[in-house]
Amino acid sequence: MPELPEVETIRTELLPRVLGQQFVEINILDSKLLQGLPSTELQRVVGKSVQRLERRGKYLIFHLSTDKSLIIHLRMTGNLTVNPEIGKYSRAFFLLSNCTTLVFNDKRRLGVIYLVENTESIVGKLGVEPLSEFFTQDVFIKLMRKHHIPIKTALLDQNIIAGIGNMYADESLFDAGIHPLVLTSTLSRQDFRSLFHSIRSVLSAAVNNKGASIDTYVRPDGELGSAQFYFKVAHRKGQPCYICGTPIQRLMLRGRGSYFCPRCQPQ
Repeated sequence: MPELPEVETIRTELLPRVLGQQFVEINILDSKLLQGLPSTELQRVVGKSVQRLERRGKYLIFHLSTDKSLIIHLRMTGNLTVNPEIGKYSRAFFLLSNCTTLVFNDKRRLGVIYLVENTESIVGKLGVEPLSEFFTQDVFIKLMRKHHIPIKTALLDQNIIAGIGNMYADESLFDAGIHPLVLTSTLSRQDFRSLFHSIRSVLSAAVNNKGASIDTYVRPDGELGSAQFYFKVAHRKGQPCYICGTPIQRLMLRGRGSYFCPRCQPQ
């Protein structure tokens, strides 16, 4: 968290507030946010305007009226809010020329800001965007068949597919009726086709519902997303499956909790 739907919601809702606006003031309240980048270097953004706001995977990219771009990675608990009070978990704030204040809050202090000339140096290794025209059934099957790992692990690998996180991997696998521990090499072409459509459907629905507010995620205006109200398995351990009534189970996979229905998703 936040994953593709949450970051895309932030992008679309910030866009009309930041596009064409200049950075008037930048205040870094937590130097860890910069990962070694000198704060004086970041001050060079002052006076530059936002020409384009892009999302790549879980990264937000502010393309500026200069040879550099500002990249924000929210990680687990980061969010960007407009005109809030500076609080306990505020790590940075940016004042724009339209008097909008953009605040970066991050409870666990895991988020990062980059200032780079070449955005590929940060996002170049990311895999295909799952809602883009380049993500086709054939591309998906080709990517998956290169590996011999649990399908859930493959979906979470940002170098294979960009933007899918824990919640939406669980939801996609449930929708396709595939157990999270099944190895990619054992899935049929029809399995992959079903999962391909599930990924697209689950992510698109979550974007339409403005992301999922499970923990710290809020939209830029402070409102909550509603995607969590439509989850079938994610964060529903012990509750009955909406399809068969079997209690939803949770297992650990490489340190991440995975929710699934043991009846609808047989191993």
